Amino acid sequence: MPSSSLFSLAGKRALVTGSSRGLGLAMATALAQAGAAVILNARDATALGQAAADLAATGATVNAVAFDVTSIESVQEAVAYCEAELGPIDILINNAGIQIRGPLDDFPLDGFEAMLATHVTATFAVSKTVAKHMIARRQGKIINICSILTNVARPNVAPYGAAKAAIANLTRGMAADWARHGLNINAIAPGYFMTELNEALIADPQFNRWVETRTPMGRWGEVAELGPPAVFLASDAASFINGHILYVDGAFSATV
Repeated sequence: MPSSSLFSLAGKRALVTGSSRGLGLAMATALAQAGAAVILNARDATALGQAAADLAATGATVNAVAFDVTSIESVQEAVAYCEAELGPIDILINNAGIQIRGPLDDFPLDGFEAMLATHVTATFAVSKTVAKHMIARRQGKIINICSILTNVARPNVAPYGAAKAAIANLTRGMAADWARHGLNINAIAPGYFMTELNEALIADPQFNRWVETRTPMGRWGEVAELGPPAVFLASDAASFINGHILYVDGAFSATV
């Protein structure tokens, strides 16, 4: 098989949660450019519809399915619809997430529980629901989204880091259980990217300088730079990669 064909996603269908904007939309766009039909997801139906229309205008095959990843009933209904009406889900990217910052000693319990529900429980619930179909077909790619904070910590974001660390080990556990069924389950751990979620940090001169100084490449990541790694892990080029956490962080995690 020609090397270029290994990266083709033609004939594949991908569901990307939390993909009406930011990193999720960037990854969905890259998958579409590689030939995949994509299913965008978010809770905000208006924003989701606009994102789908914009992506479809580029010639991509796009569907939009609004559902709440923290509701197992909503997840099961949405996945059943996709499988029955749109076609098999070959690729799943669990990207939906939230951020709540604050000092740990004053962090509200409901905020901590919301962080775990949106990141960890939702990743498990969506993956398990989609994986049942993948296992029956004995093939599928699942990509979970971790963070640079999977292995390091900063003040005021401990619950987020804890959730992302849990996703990393959940990824390894999924691979341990499901690899024998023909599934590849990996994760991407982005560094500091210029997203709407990070707008307040980008606007903070001191924090902005810290990121640029601390990151060996000397800058924030651009959202489009997360697309190609997602395409790689979703493609046949990554056929023997399983249970791996891929850091896309400008060498941030490689240095002290």
